[in-house]
Amino acid sequence: MGGVYLADLTFNASAISRNFRTLWTCAIISADYKINFTPEHADRIPQIHQRVADRMYDLFTKNGGLYIKIGQAIGANAALLPKPMQLKFSRLFDDAPQISYSIVRSVFESEFGRPPSGPNGVFEEFEEQAVASASIAQVHRAKLRDGGGWVAVKVQKPDVGRQVEWDLGAFKICMWMFEHWIFDLPVYFVVDFISDHLRAELDFVEEAWNASIMTELVAKEPSLTGRVHIPKVYPEYSTKKVMTAEWIDGVRLSDREAIKRLMGEGRGGDSAKINGTEGRFEGVKLKGGVKAIMQTMVDLFSAQMFQMGWIHCDPHPGNIIIRPNPRRPNEPQLVLLDHGLYVHVTDTFKRQYATLWRGLLATDYNAIKRVTKEWGIGTPDLFASATLLRPVNFKNGNGGPKEGEPVKELDQYEQSVRMKARLKAFLTDTDKLPKELIFVGRNMRMVQGNNQTLGSPVNRIKITGYWASRSLVSSPNLTLSQRVREYWYYILFRGMMFSLDVVFWTNRMKGWMRRKMGLASEGFEDELERSMRGFAKSNFGVDVAPDAFDG
Repeated sequence: MGGVYLADLTFNASAISRNFRTLWTCAIISADYKINFTPEHADRIPQIHQRVADRMYDLFTKNGGLYIKIGQAIGANAALLPKPMQLKFSRLFDDAPQISYSIVRSVFESEFGRPPSGPNGVFEEFEEQAVASASIAQVHRAKLRDGGGWVAVKVQKPDVGRQVEWDLGAFKICMWMFEHWIFDLPVYFVVDFISDHLRAELDFVEEAWNASIMTELVAKEPSLTGRVHIPKVYPEYSTKKVMTAEWIDGVRLSDREAIKRLMGEGRGGDSAKINGTEGRFEGVKLKGGVKAIMQTMVDLFSAQMFQMGWIHCDPHPGNIIIRPNPRRPNEPQLVLLDHGLYVHVTDTFKRQYATLWRGLLATDYNAIKRVTKEWGIGTPDLFASATLLRPVNFKNGNGGPKEGEPVKELDQYEQSVRMKARLKAFLTDTDKLPKELIFVGRNMRMVQGNNQTLGSPVNRIKITGYWASRSLVSSPNLTLSQRVREYWYYILFRGMMFSLDVVFWTNRMKGWMRRKMGLASEGFEDELERSMRGFAKSNFGVDVAPDAFDG
């Protein structure tokens, strides 16, 4: 056993040990649910959920690597999971200890046949201490030779490549167990799709290609040119396990206070020194406030979904940098990082998704039902609510309580049974369901969360709806009669959006008045979140955690 352990540690990066830990955890969870999840033990179900959440969280954090990515994928869809899981997975950050410089050097020698720096090195200078470290890679700063500038060098951690197939194999087994033995819910159908995209995220050549494609697409969209920047990739210094891109000085969106100071909305309205940027932005105050940032962000990701069909699926605040626009120094520019996880959607999907969005905002229930039927979704109201991140109740009934009907207080067992029934009704035909929706939904929630944390400065739903409606009008494959009809729908749609504007600005005015009175206020996204929590309570009997819809 000692020999097997040492061989596994040396040659497999402990992959066998990690898989044993995974399968053991899944077996314990299965046994716990099978034995204790009964109507007679309804009062004990919260403790079961807490134990399961703790075990899964410990498994993901101990195994690290791709397990963090898998855990984040679960966490991005955790709104209707039991509250202990919501709370645990919200703390599953993509952060990890750095690997040593000796390991980084060995990666360079394997990929380039040379060390990172030195007389025969790849770079003139290479900082041994990484500036950031995540689950699958870490980033170092380096300087190009012959007077070249500073660059960001992303180095993949060697263990991840050796563990990936073992990890994905364990993921596949666990999902099969959850579908067939434990929960009786259709979850296995997404395994291959998710696995393929996680593998692609480990190929930095593909990431460089994604970045180049996005650079071209942004350059072709006049409304985004200059407002959005994709860092230049240096292919001559990039391989499958090392990627070199231009270094960007700026402020990460995750540093909210620094962002507000940069945009002139800090405490007292002053522009204080911003740490971590070598003082370059001290005294800088850009125009437009945080509203300008969020307008650009929603425009960018809406264009990706409805026009480009090339969607960045990891727009969390750490992957977005704000800096002064090089050509217009008084205006902000959004820099999008980390292009490893993308999905490419077809023209058919873009048209269906745009039709769905326009139908949602124009209350065209027939259009919503038509698209959801094409996708094999049995509960269009539930899907509509998840898409808009606000409650949508159809007049024809949806399986939930009728308007004005009191909500029955359910015990924990009844809550779980109701949730399971609704989710099974949701996925009536998994063969039809576009699997891209898994990552598109992740993108939407992250954008929503970014807007919420900055105080909801823009009407995200309205902006997204405009892009959806505009994409239907500008589709190149329309006949003359179809184009006339789409233009007519677009004019009607713009008129309907006035009511959404009224709601948004009423909320902004209420918030302004409450702040002037020294009272706590909530933004537009906060109000939508509160409505969604009520929707989950009335339709599922589930108490959703306050931060479950933070994105």
